[in-house]
Amino acid sequence: MAEVLSQSQIDALLNSMLSGGGDSGKAEEKQPEKKYRKYDFTTPRKFTKDRIKMLNGIFENYTRVISSRLNAQLRTTCEITVESIEEQKFYEFNNALMEGDVLAMVDVTIHPREEGGEDLLVDDPVMVYLSTSTALGMMDRMMGSENETEREIPMGYAYTDLELQLYEHLLRDIISLMGSSWENYVPVSFEYNHTQVNPTLVTLLNLDETVVLVDMKLDFGGSEGRMSVVLPGNMLVSVFGEVSRETMGRKVTSEDNSEEIFDKLRDSTLEIIAELGDTQLSLSDIYHANIGDVVDLGRSKDSPVFLEIGGYQWFTGRMGTHKKNMAIKIDEVCYSAEQRSE
Repeated sequence: MAEVLSQSQIDALLNSMLSGGGDSGKAEEKQPEKKYRKYDFTTPRKFTKDRIKMLNGIFENYTRVISSRLNAQLRTTCEITVESIEEQKFYEFNNALMEGDVLAMVDVTIHPREEGGEDLLVDDPVMVYLSTSTALGMMDRMMGSENETEREIPMGYAYTDLELQLYEHLLRDIISLMGSSWENYVPVSFEYNHTQVNPTLVTLLNLDETVVLVDMKLDFGGSEGRMSVVLPGNMLVSVFGEVSRETMGRKVTSEDNSEEIFDKLRDSTLEIIAELGDTQLSLSDIYHANIGDVVDLGRSKDSPVFLEIGGYQWFTGRMGTHKKNMAIKIDEVCYSAEQRSE
């Protein structure tokens, strides 16, 4: 007779099944938890994905430009890649800074392309951060060192006066190249202003100000480092606004000139070729051809003549004369007006 389970055994079995246990006694492998990025609905994003994508393209070009420059300055291969571009609040970047860090403060000027447009100096500065170990490694290279071993930097390391001068020289050159990557969208110039030592002790921006942080990875001479560019939200709003105005201006200009372009096209001249016929001859026949010889085209004298424009047959007609000149009377149009405009 089959054994009947008691109520307590039934309850234990149900609890085991609900808790993920099985009658095999083997613990099931836990599925890895999916990681989701938290989104704060109280502070919606200021810039669209298209704008962030545009910035990514700009800084991809910028990394190629400064890689070439640093290769020459440091006399070693330097690879720079964009790691991430993220919109955040300034306090998130500011809280990650440590004692002894320095920032290069950069003035930004927007130059409108339109005639009579005045240059716009942006109030909020762009900030460029170069990790201490990266900056010191580059300085060593600039001074002639070929040591590829990354030296350990103590926490809170303070730059010497000489190192600060070298830092300024290095960053001034890197920053001066930044504007070339924006040229396809709007002329923007970036000019080094000063080096801010211990930036956590100074109010550089409103802590709740929206910024876009561009993080780049540097790999040179066996060392790795980090470079970050902080783009203030107000500066980007001004730049994107100018980009939108220029885009609309180019669209309006294109529409305004369309009629003028068509007028010029209507007055342009085209070559029309009348093809009476064709045939094939051997090289020997062509070599011995002489005045008075007759080339048979294999068509009757009343056959239609094809009129070609740009290598395409547009009309057919018949040979004749007009005011004592050879002429062709069009009998058939091969393309309709709609087909010709395609």
